[in-house]
Amino acid sequence: MKVNYYEVLGVDRSASEPEIRDRFRRLAREQHPDRYSGPDKAEAERKFQTLTEAVNVLTNPARRKQHDAEIASPARAGGPADFAQVGKAYLSIGVKAYRDGDYRSAYENFDMAAKHNPQDGKAFHYLAQAASRIPSYARQAVQAIETAVQREPMNAVYLKDAGLICKRAGLAAKAERYLEEALQWDADNIEIRTALSELRQRTETKEGGKGFTLFKKG
Repeated sequence: MKVNYYEVLGVDRSASEPEIRDRFRRLAREQHPDRYSGPDKAEAERKFQTLTEAVNVLTNPARRKQHDAEIASPARAGGPADFAQVGKAYLSIGVKAYRDGDYRSAYENFDMAAKHNPQDGKAFHYLAQAASRIPSYARQAVQAIETAVQREPMNAVYLKDAGLICKRAGLAAKAERYLEEALQWDADNIEIRTALSELRQRTETKEGGKGFTLFKKG
């Protein structure tokens, strides 16, 4: 069932943007994960993430309109919303934002697409591409592309991008494994072969330098 972000924040459907932001700040102070420890911390982090998603959606006019339609559709249609179609709508918005160079907006929309249709490898692949364009989102990029590969383990493009993203994140072993798998499905891809060669050369250089202490600083 679709999460109702108005209920998450405890505001009316008619709440203004300032009211929504004020409510979020109050709840964020009260429910911040740093106030918890042990087993409760993980649950607090999950709730805090939902709070953040709620304020991001309800303070964005286009996303709020989409959300209003989603939570109203079961009552109108007499059945659950078609989350796959909603996911495609977010995907479309994200693609436009990505092409316009607005990578954060693209990331947010791809994230919503993935949440609405968690079996869609394409949504996670796009999410990873957007995250890889944001300097502080390297971890999110790796997580997203690995999920895309889990959804479509024989997709050469996903495997290649998993290798490249892990390579940029400094995860050499993972990068090499993904690139080797990608080669099984796209043996003539120069980009894959070049990236794999660079990784192996770097590994050989490191291994060749082990134990060499002639010029060790005293």
